[in-house]
Amino acid sequence: MILVSFLSSVSKPLTMALSNSSWRLLHPSFFLMGIPGLEESQHWIALPLCVLYLLAVMGNVSIIFIIWTDSSLHQPMYLFLAMLSGIDLVLASSTVPKTLAVLLVHAHEIGYTVCLIQMFFIHAFSSMESGVLVAMALDRYVAICHPLHHSTILHPGIIGRIGMAVLVRGLLLLLPFPILLQRLVFCRATIIGHAYCEHMAVVKLACSETTVNRAYGLAVALLVVGLDVVAIGVSYGLILQTVLKVPGGEARLKAFSTCGSHICVILIFYIPGIFSFLTHRFGHHVPHHVHVLLATLYLLVPPALNPLVYGVKTRQIRQRVMRVFSLKGQI
Repeated sequence: MILVSFLSSVSKPLTMALSNSSWRLLHPSFFLMGIPGLEESQHWIALPLCVLYLLAVMGNVSIIFIIWTDSSLHQPMYLFLAMLSGIDLVLASSTVPKTLAVLLVHAHEIGYTVCLIQMFFIHAFSSMESGVLVAMALDRYVAICHPLHHSTILHPGIIGRIGMAVLVRGLLLLLPFPILLQRLVFCRATIIGHAYCEHMAVVKLACSETTVNRAYGLAVALLVVGLDVVAIGVSYGLILQTVLKVPGGEARLKAFSTCGSHICVILIFYIPGIFSFLTHRFGHHVPHHVHVLLATLYLLVPPALNPLVYGVKTRQIRQRVMRVFSLKGQI
């Protein structure tokens, strides 16, 4: 009797362990809820998301095409803008199609591997976008504070190295996310209360220890956003110091106007992102559907608005677009 009891006590946790370790084979998918609490209105919410996505695709493709085909725009500011547009295209396209499928046709299931890939792309390319914004702030600093040496400091080789550094940083910092998730055990419900595979939303489903995942996610967020915001702040502090020394109000206004587009893009990217991050971790009283909507818009609004901001506020791009449309009108 004692032996039977002992074998039973040993076999039960062993069976549970085997069951948990084979979870990915038995249940290789997650269930995306979409926007919890707004199930009846999800198809209406999908319409503005679809419009924003089409704007993001058309706008960013247009920016890349214009810069690629016009050799006069092969300057640091426009090359960084082309990088930003490419990142925005990947960021929006890795999220929105699946989100629209969930909201419109109730395609809630997403495979385990696909979920991890989507999560990696979202966070890695968000990090890259932040890095490009830092590079654009550096470009504005050199253009205003060292205008005579702008072309020699930011020559094509340096721009290529900066772009490569931004890419490598995003990949290396975020690669541990899916790797660390591989060690977690998912023995409870696999329902993600979100419209896409967000890192913390997946981590919260695990029934094993998630301290390392949470700590690394917080460290990456603080490292990327913290250092990048500080770098941008220092750049604009030096720009402000230089501009205030320039005699004449018109000259100062002209110097500030060259930074207008970049400042707008910075605010569009960082403010919703920081708010979404804080509500996800600390905003326990914020309704869940509000958080999901904010997190979805955070990944879609910057890619949709960035081309509009630069198209309206940058004379060279605006003229190039008008030239394209005038040629179409003559045909």
